[in-house]
Amino acid sequence: MKIGDRTVLVCDCANSMTLDGAALGKACGAGSAVTVHTQLCRAQLDRFEAAVATGQPLLVACTQEAPLFGEIAAEVAPDTPLTFTNIRERAGWSDEGAQALPKIAALLAEAALPIPPTGALTLTSQGTCLVYGNDDRAIEAGRELAKRLDVTVLLTSPKDIAPPQVMDVALFRGRIRSARGWVGAFEIVVDDYAPALPSSRGTLGFEPVRQGASARCDLILDLTGGTPLFPDHKRRDGYLRPDPNSPVQVARALLELADLVGEFEKPRFVDFKAELCAHSRSRKTGCTRCLDVCPTGAVAPNGDHVAIDPHVCAGCGSCAAVCPTGAATYALPPAATVYERLRTLLDTHRKAGGTAPALLIHDPRHGDALIGMMARHGRGLPARVLPFALNEVTQVGLDLFALALAYGCTHVRVLTGPENEGETAGLASQIGLAEAAFSGLGYGSGRVAVIDAADPDAVADELWALPPDTVQPGMFLPMGPKRTVTMLALRHLHAVAPRLEQAPVEVLPLPPGAPFGRVAVDVAGCTLCLSCVGACPTGALLDNADKPMLSFAQDACVQCGLCQATCPEKVISLVPEIDFRDHARGAVVVKEEEPFCCVSCGKPFASKSSIEKIVATLAGKHWMFATPEAANRIRMCEDCRVQDQFNRGDAPFSLGRPPVPRTTDDDLREREEAMQEAVRQKLT
Repeated sequence: MKIGDRTVLVCDCANSMTLDGAALGKACGAGSAVTVHTQLCRAQLDRFEAAVATGQPLLVACTQEAPLFGEIAAEVAPDTPLTFTNIRERAGWSDEGAQALPKIAALLAEAALPIPPTGALTLTSQGTCLVYGNDDRAIEAGRELAKRLDVTVLLTSPKDIAPPQVMDVALFRGRIRSARGWVGAFEIVVDDYAPALPSSRGTLGFEPVRQGASARCDLILDLTGGTPLFPDHKRRDGYLRPDPNSPVQVARALLELADLVGEFEKPRFVDFKAELCAHSRSRKTGCTRCLDVCPTGAVAPNGDHVAIDPHVCAGCGSCAAVCPTGAATYALPPAATVYERLRTLLDTHRKAGGTAPALLIHDPRHGDALIGMMARHGRGLPARVLPFALNEVTQVGLDLFALALAYGCTHVRVLTGPENEGETAGLASQIGLAEAAFSGLGYGSGRVAVIDAADPDAVADELWALPPDTVQPGMFLPMGPKRTVTMLALRHLHAVAPRLEQAPVEVLPLPPGAPFGRVAVDVAGCTLCLSCVGACPTGALLDNADKPMLSFAQDACVQCGLCQATCPEKVISLVPEIDFRDHARGAVVVKEEEPFCCVSCGKPFASKSSIEKIVATLAGKHWMFATPEAANRIRMCEDCRVQDQFNRGDAPFSLGRPPVPRTTDDDLREREEAMQEAVRQKLT
């Protein structure tokens, strides 16, 4: 069977799954029956060899034996593109395995899609390792690592430590004040720093301490058991912090560190376009969503926008999930690929006869393990629950939730795990936003939720308890950036929303902080200075080159608040909402007025309200405009104002008579004359 350009090999794993080749071929749109193998990894291995030898892209519906298939492919045809997908634990091994044909077809169609390559950066480690600890355990760990690495041991509070008979590792005392960097490029600052004394006898002694010593290293093993040196330390490459009281964890860390020598490739998880960032303008802060949710500190302010350090970024994707403009987008894989995967999965499931699909978003680590345990030791996944693997579950946002419902999903569940501890703030905000939108449209609550459980039975119970609701699907193409796709999905959901008792929702209120909404302008107080137009990073606020006018395009507003912070009159407020009416898709005039014309030459040069505000503020109150004639210059254009100033001759900027230069001779002469005058007066 071929799906797209890929040949698909299907195996029922020794008849442990119910697979109908004819029905599966029809469900996948193959036009003919599918050959269902029974022992593709053993007795029928020659069929895999024959398929891989053709050199055509190959998809094997088995992940358990992927190492074996990969080894054989490397020998027979190493250039053949080879991918794998798991239909056994995710579909066939289930109490509803006999009804899982639509799901299997959907999983195969999704897996056959091409995945674009992701950019990477190169990290280099020379093997310089710092072991940071409190006692003999740090010294012993340093000795073990010294067999492979260049090791220095730093002890924070060395007390009653016997000096080693052989100084086979460098020993120092000190306390790390600050640390930054990544594998191959750590920089630390150490207080109370001192090298060990080689003359130490009974206990290890040290030279006099000094403060603020700096050092560099490639790797750090932290055995202090205290506060981590880095936020979200589990995701800091090259920094390992096992429990010093757990020999197993320490041994695992030693093995991992010993291999971290050489060059390594790290994916560029996030693509960033600074020109789309709405962080700040003119030293006024607007959007801080990515800064608020980044767990590693990889995002930092950088002028009018933020900067994302790819070396520190651990790939959780929270910044991309909450970014309202699309300045930060997840790249492993790109959002367009994720959208197409979702559309293909749900479209194939529907065409194959599947109904009421629910989506289970999970990562390939914790999620795959739980799904495998559910399939092997429990009921497995329900036939209508479609697993959807992403590199990180925290990368998802309102766009994917809305798209899933628009494509017919009844519920979306996000499976989190221990790796996501402390990283779910962005995910929680996006789920809250989705819940507000879906319930406001009439779909009720509970459409999107998190499953945070390590027990496979608890996960299975929640999935099997999902009600088989229905949502009318619309298989539109997910074209455009994230914001456009989100609005496409929400407009479809609005069009097919359940009819409420009241009139259909035309304006959907959203919670504060939502990236959709309008700006409310107190028109009476607005002077049309247009400062807000210059501050708006998305073009939601517009001016008119021909006349004083302020317009607003709601579809472009991300509620960053820069206009509100910039407005000198403080007449702008934010209203988070989605307006589904047609007029909200274009620019609407907020305020306009006739231009103010120069009282001297008649040329229009400003808005009437601005000039009136300046006159009321300065006329008769500022020394430059104290007289009626001077105050009238405010009502003149820039040319006439200068002419009037010089024609009246009052020259307020005149410096007067220049001072006469003085020299030392002048001072001496005046002093002598003063002395002579004093003598004369005394004599008389």
